[in-house]
Amino acid sequence: MTNIPETGRTPRVQIRLIVIQILVLSLLLTLGGRLWYLQIRNGEEYAEEASGNHVQQVVDPAVRGSILDARGVPIADNETRLVVSASRTDLMKMKDDGKAALAKLADVLGMTAKEVSDKVRLCDSKTPQPCWNGSPYQPIPITDEASPKQALQIRERAEDFPGITAEPTAVRRYAAPGKSNTAQVLGYLSPVTDDEIKKAENTDSPFLRSDQVGRSGLERTYDAQLRGKAGVTRYEVDNLGRVIGKAKDDPAQPGANVVTSIDARVQALSEYWLNDAMKKARQEFDKNTNENYKADAGAVVVMENKTGRIVSMASNPSYDPNAWVGGISGKDYTQLTGKKSNYPLLNRAIQGQAAPGSIFKVIPTTAAVNAGYDFNGSYPCPSSYSIGGQTFKNFESQGHGSISLGQALEVSCDTVFYKLSHDQWAKDGGNKPKKDAKDWFYKTAHQFGLGKETGIDLPNEVTGRVPDRQWKKDYWKANKDGWCKQGKKGGDYVEKIAYENCLEGMKMRAGDSVNYSIGQGDTLVTPIQMATIYSAIANGGTMYNPTVGKAIISADGKQVQEIAPKSHGKLPMDKKTRDNIDGALADVATKGTAAWRFGGWPQDKIPMHAKTGTAEVHGKQTTSWFATYTKDYSIVMTISQGGTGSGASGPAVRKIYDGIYGLDDEGKQNIKKALLPEPQKNLPKIETDGSIDSPKIKPYKPEAPKPSEQPQELAGAPANGRRD
Repeated sequence: MTNIPETGRTPRVQIRLIVIQILVLSLLLTLGGRLWYLQIRNGEEYAEEASGNHVQQVVDPAVRGSILDARGVPIADNETRLVVSASRTDLMKMKDDGKAALAKLADVLGMTAKEVSDKVRLCDSKTPQPCWNGSPYQPIPITDEASPKQALQIRERAEDFPGITAEPTAVRRYAAPGKSNTAQVLGYLSPVTDDEIKKAENTDSPFLRSDQVGRSGLERTYDAQLRGKAGVTRYEVDNLGRVIGKAKDDPAQPGANVVTSIDARVQALSEYWLNDAMKKARQEFDKNTNENYKADAGAVVVMENKTGRIVSMASNPSYDPNAWVGGISGKDYTQLTGKKSNYPLLNRAIQGQAAPGSIFKVIPTTAAVNAGYDFNGSYPCPSSYSIGGQTFKNFESQGHGSISLGQALEVSCDTVFYKLSHDQWAKDGGNKPKKDAKDWFYKTAHQFGLGKETGIDLPNEVTGRVPDRQWKKDYWKANKDGWCKQGKKGGDYVEKIAYENCLEGMKMRAGDSVNYSIGQGDTLVTPIQMATIYSAIANGGTMYNPTVGKAIISADGKQVQEIAPKSHGKLPMDKKTRDNIDGALADVATKGTAAWRFGGWPQDKIPMHAKTGTAEVHGKQTTSWFATYTKDYSIVMTISQGGTGSGASGPAVRKIYDGIYGLDDEGKQNIKKALLPEPQKNLPKIETDGSIDSPKIKPYKPEAPKPSEQPQELAGAPANGRRD
């Protein structure tokens, strides 16, 4: 092999390498120059353009689910309205903070400039309603009742109304079918706040700024299910807001429907007769105060005995929940929250506390039996009972000789329970209680579920109060200093009481125990607690958690989640005691204190059981209570400052039963007119398109009594003359 000298190829190779090096170097210089041009020379300009290309989110609010009665009648749903809204963010960018635009808007809407500006101001501790309590970054509704003409003016003259929109929007509607208001049960909505948005960021149900949130009632309890999930479409846009492309699309998921156990027809019936009873009570003269009864508040509960489900729940005074839709006005807010209106937002069925009077006596009766007393034994019922220098009288100062515990319930004899409780108080050590004090009367009340929540699926239920020894000690500690400052030995009545409480307020005195035994003194209960107790007596002893929600059904009707009845315990009585009390309560309705309200009632077909109650309240007129049950339903009604139980509440409760079972004044049943002769079992069917074939409801209108008929109020008092 011949070797070629290396020097023979050097010039040619070197030329090639030099050319390649020059090409590579020129390319690098070109790229470097371009890079310098983009990043250094025009870097700021291109950065601004790049920042202008970003993602904008368009929120499509979810349609809130409906709340339906047991037959599928909407009691809260949605309707499309023209909503005029203002963007506070846009208004604040204007030199005058948008005052001119809002003034023009006020002219178009027929409102004053102040009314409109008040709507968009933010709420704080010093700002009265109306004001905006939601996020300041979401559109603030000015009105949801704009006419097409007004909306057209705003949209056609957009340059005159910067930051103002007029759009058709799904708005909450409280339909009040058949004039069934159901306000306190349903609740109302208001805008989500920034704090709520922040708290819910990492939960399964985060909030969007456009969300409305349930603030009370069912709207609050089932808010997560009703609200659904808003849709979000993400668009890529440039710095001029021009859409470059769609990034992602999450469609809205409508909220589920909540089916309740409420029957809108029975609800309307209950509301009507509660209001009627209060009106009539105000026409009656109270000889103790020398003025007519005030009858300033009341409540009624209709409950299914075997499930604890609520068929109707009415509270008076009431309000129109539609007042909250679109932002509440200052006038409406004052009316709903002011003292003069007596706080209509309160659901007095679960938040109204009062001494129960004689409807409480089923508890000390049970306590006495559990303590060893014979239900059918003989107990003296004198007209009064004395302890030391204090005399406790029977209601209307009547005596009935020696009677059984069942008869004591029938005629509502106070003195029987006075003696029983006094004897037990003494056995437990009196003012110096034994370490092993049985406290049967107080222990039994707790076992009946008093002093705690029933577990109803409505917010803000109150517990009532069982004034036992521990409560006395706690109450004394909390008030001792005030009593000791106010108290004076030998002073006036108030000073004397304060002086005694300062020294002995922690003790369970004999008078406390005696008052407690007939549901007086410091005892407090709610209507829902007493309805739970009486329905438990009716069903054999099971205390159910009262429920309004019956099922949650998806918007397309495909997913159904039934809300099963739940129990929180059994009544502290055996079957024999239950049967004895059941029989005694039947006697109350046929020959006792409630008999004059159930004249002509078909006791053989629909056995009625009842207990009347008239609770005395210091500084106020008596509270009327009426507790009843049949095999199907329990009804408890109360009227504050309304008079006696059978006198004020009795006629209304009878009318509600008449409507439920289709009875006329003579007790004859017309099943075609019966609203709910037995509890509703089936759920309404919701179609895949969300529609529902719900029955129509006519407004409730009572039939006028025949001229020949004697008014029920005069149909005859019980043989013993007592109208507790």
